[in-house]
Amino acid sequence: MRIFIAGASGAIGARLVTQLVARGHQVVGTTRSQAKTGPLRALGAEPVVVDALDPDSVADAVAKAAPEVIVHQLTALSGPSGMRQVKRMAAATNRLRTEGTDHLLAAARAVGVGRFVAQGNSLWMERTGGPVADETGRIEPNPPADAAAAVAALRHVEDAVTGITWADGIVLRYGSFYGPGTGLSAAPDAVMTEQIRKRRFPIIGSGDGVWSLVHIADAAAATAAAVEEGETGIYHVADDDPAPVRVWLPYLARTLGAEPPRRVPAWLARPLAGEGAVDMMTRARGISCEKTKRELGWTPQHPSWRTGFVHGLS
Repeated sequence: MRIFIAGASGAIGARLVTQLVARGHQVVGTTRSQAKTGPLRALGAEPVVVDALDPDSVADAVAKAAPEVIVHQLTALSGPSGMRQVKRMAAATNRLRTEGTDHLLAAARAVGVGRFVAQGNSLWMERTGGPVADETGRIEPNPPADAAAAVAALRHVEDAVTGITWADGIVLRYGSFYGPGTGLSAAPDAVMTEQIRKRRFPIIGSGDGVWSLVHIADAAAATAAAVEEGETGIYHVADDDPAPVRVWLPYLARTLGAEPPRRVPAWLARPLAGEGAVDMMTRARGISCEKTKRELGWTPQHPSWRTGFVHGLS
């Protein structure tokens, strides 16, 4: 098939390009930077520079590509980890998940795309119903105020994409990424790794929040399967070992050769990190991926972060 990947130069986008090209597909991949067109071409994609927030730019690129499938992997979540930078990246990502999604959907409909696959996220599953949610679960309807915009953007992606009637609209709720090219890898400049090594990524409150994690290569493989086989709806993508932060974070610190993470009371963390961070650390739910395995024939090569952190960070 001819596949258009919006956000092809990102951590999962680059992996996805490689996997789809290896499967015999033709891939057109977008980037915001002319400097990244060379690396995309080296991976086997036809690169194109696109401003995803400009509807004309998106429409023109999609029309020229004439794809059968569009994959939406647009985020702005890479760069320095200072508070101001993080807020700017979050705001830019929210726009890509709202305006960017709408521009891509309009362009997809105009050229008769048959399948539209979009990136979602599982960290904001509704905070009721037990430690693990399946695809029937919904995004948290009443998030903390400082997370409301991000959660609303995720909800927009899900509603807009799964609500289309002219093509298969698929949203992949990914677990938290780790592995090469992500913020959690063996690279010295990986943001989350650096914070853990410097003991700046603490366990907040009880640390009972359950997170699902997924190696970036496994996430890309599930996405490739959705591109080829997916039907309208939501699919979960994570390993088989959802676990509380208080369990996986100390294990990760040991794997990295770092000191154990600090413990910070929730009351102290709220004014510093925000209510959203406290909520994710204390109330988050993991996800089940049985539907994805059953319907897409996908199995993670790293079924647990316990071995994935040891063998999959580099």
